[in-house]
This record gives sequence, structure tokens and C-alpha cells, in this order.
Amino acid sequence: MKALYFAWVRERIGLAEEELAPPPEVRTLADLMGWLAGRGENYAHAFENPAVIRTALDRVHAKHDAAFAGAREVAFFPPMTGG
Repeated sequence: MKALYFAWVRERIGLAEEELAPPPEVRTLADLMGWLAGRGENYAHAFENPAVIRTALDRVHAKHDAAFAGAREVAFFPPMTGG
């Protein structure tokens, strides 16, 4: 599964995208953010407050309790502002 990181999430992690292979017990987007936070200081900093991170599965907004099995792409981004 490809992970895409946008704005300050990308800046904190230091990557725009990467391929992920989370373990089977990681099933929801919330689980995935927790798993990612354990991958190093930069990931921990990016996901220190998951409540402010928006997520999408295959380019469709998804809530953090959504399961991602079968998704080809997951995106993490901060809230968007209009203007």
C-alpha cells in the first residue's frame, strides 16, 4: 500500500510517499497512525496528535476507525482551509 504525506505531515516525516507493509494486527487508520508513530522520532512527531490529521483511502476521505484492507493508497494530511 502506498502512503502519501502532505504539508506538515510530509515535512515532519521527511518523505512525500512510501510503500507500507503494516503487520496484520494493524487494521484501521487509527491503528496505522499508531504503528507509524513507532517507526522513529520523525514519525512520532508527525503523528503525536492524530486527532488533527485527516485521512483518505484511495482518494476518498475516511474516518480514523475505517479499516484499510484492500486499499491501494492511504493519504495523511492536515485540515484544509478555504480562502
